[in-house]
Amino acid sequence: MKLASLSRSLLRTATVVAFALTATACATNPGDSGATDAAYQVNDPLEIPNRFVFAANEAADILVIRPAAEVYVGVVPDPVRDAIHNFIDNLMSPLYIANNLLQGNVDGASHATGRFLTNTILGVGGLADVATQAGIPNAPEDFGQTLAVWGVGDGPYIVLPLLGPSNLRDTAGYAVDTVGDPVRIWAYGTDHKGMLIARSVTSAVDRRSEILKEVDDLRRNSLDFYATARSLYQQQRRAAIANNKAAASPEFPDYSTPPKP
Repeated sequence: MKLASLSRSLLRTATVVAFALTATACATNPGDSGATDAAYQVNDPLEIPNRFVFAANEAADILVIRPAAEVYVGVVPDPVRDAIHNFIDNLMSPLYIANNLLQGNVDGASHATGRFLTNTILGVGGLADVATQAGIPNAPEDFGQTLAVWGVGDGPYIVLPLLGPSNLRDTAGYAVDTVGDPVRIWAYGTDHKGMLIARSVTSAVDRRSEILKEVDDLRRNSLDFYATARSLYQQQRRAAIANNKAAASPEFPDYSTPPKP
């Protein structure tokens, strides 16, 4: 029962991860389209089932998630939305610290630790992003990036139900991050699973609300939205991983066969 409950919670948690990644890449490459995929070849042997899952995810976003995000923007004032976003991001800081350390990125771990302590203590539990104002850079890291720094290849491209674009390595990384999430560990240990659901739903709506226009523009301007999202996901992940490799060169074991959230 706990495993089933955990799986359902995982899906809620990551509903809009794909769109957040897409918007990030789009912000730096607004002219990109599905044609860019030629420059970023993706191993996509599962394209046919992937497209079915992608279409289902699109329907869920159009019918449920996007409308909820629009209501959220219309009802909740900007300062409150900022505080919610900051608080949720601050809860992820222990994972950022751990992944920076696993990559051998001491500077990144130091920045992540400094942000966590500063925002938790001076930012009223993370509601205010005092660290950014103090000039402490954000260093979000996930275990998928850590595996890449260790030398693990992407593996085949996968579109997961509700979780969206991924690959075999990043799916395994997401699973590890989920298991290691300190809030999830605390919630399951103290029987506060309802808090996890609340955090998951709030996080999904919050992230989707930040990219309403970007995703709309991407849908409208893409001849093949699936190919565009695939290409942009690949570009964003390569850029994120490249930023970390320069700072980390430890001797880690070679895990060349990744396992899945």
